[in-house]
Amino acid sequence: MEPIKEKDRNNLFLIDNTANPAPLGLCAFGMTTILLSIHNAGITGLTSPIIAMALLYGGLAQLIVGLMEWKKNNTFGMVTFGSFGLFWISFAAILVMPALGLATAPTAVDLAAFLAVWGLLIVGLFICSLKMHRLLQVTLAAVVLLVVLLVAANLTGVHLIHTLAGITGIVAGALALYMGVGTVINEIYGRRVLPV
Repeated sequence: MEPIKEKDRNNLFLIDNTANPAPLGLCAFGMTTILLSIHNAGITGLTSPIIAMALLYGGLAQLIVGLMEWKKNNTFGMVTFGSFGLFWISFAAILVMPALGLATAPTAVDLAAFLAVWGLLIVGLFICSLKMHRLLQVTLAAVVLLVVLLVAANLTGVHLIHTLAGITGIVAGALALYMGVGTVINEIYGRRVLPV
């Protein structure tokens, strides 16, 4: 066996044969958003399945995906998945900390401010998506609308707006889940089975 030449040794570290982490992040975002949005639409309560999903799948899984995207030199993926992962962990903490006596429960204005700040980031991500594929643009536009509706619902207390936010969130989550699962299906089949 021939020894590896110096120039080839350096190139070994540039080859990336690792799996695409984005489908995991999209599925985590999509499923967690759908579950919380079912609550926002008034169908379920805000119970432990939502908090667990926010902490572990929406939160931890997306945070890991963000780190994996960093390794793949994908700044957009790192910021998007890392931020959404930390959003879900923060959201769970907002619910859990008052129950544990570690913080005061947020007011509607507090929640509106929390969501509005995240909305600024999501608008920036949407602007980035304008240079990417259409399905991602539509998904992020739905997330922007979701945040606007949630901020309005918290500031006005109008139940109908909260329900509309729930429906919008179900759509946004379903789009993200479709992209995630569609990417895996296409990879497994080795061709474009689903347009993603």
